[in-house]
Amino acid sequence: MKKIVLTYGLIGGGILAAMMAITFPFHEQIGFDRGVYVGYTSMVLAFLMVYFGVVSYRDNVAGGSVTFGRALTVGVLISLITMACYVVVWEVVYYNFLPDYLDKYMEYALEQARQSGASAEAIAAQAKEMQDFSEMYKNPLVNIAFTLLEPLPVALVFTLVTAGITSRKKTPAGTAAAAAR
Repeated sequence: MKKIVLTYGLIGGGILAAMMAITFPFHEQIGFDRGVYVGYTSMVLAFLMVYFGVVSYRDNVAGGSVTFGRALTVGVLISLITMACYVVVWEVVYYNFLPDYLDKYMEYALEQARQSGASAEAIAAQAKEMQDFSEMYKNPLVNIAFTLLEPLPVALVFTLVTAGITSRKKTPAGTAAAAAR
């Protein structure tokens, strides 16, 4: 199990790392609004490795069938490795190449609020809230925690769906034909 979890987790992490490395030089051209789509598409591609990893475990280690709990465990472990890779790459990129990322995002968000017609009080409150978050985000542990939260929903969905799909009992080919007679 260890080899499968590590292999598929690192492949998923490699997909996220590669996509981040490829796209971060173009983050200004991509923009914050389209960056969300690029980021989550990368996560979907990366977390497909959960499915492939659990199927590999089921077929190569578990003898062709796996319980929901075991599939969930394998999926969670693959997801954790993938998310750890994501966090490590983001920390390197953020602190070494994009230290002003949050400031630019704050400018963007406040401009969006102005364009949407928000009141001066609402914009000031949003600016204060974002400034407080920015101060909190400077703490590496908080930064890591928030970065882990980004891919978590995608990881959970893929892991739960994969566990449900792969743990179904297979009907032997002859059984279905015999039952139909």
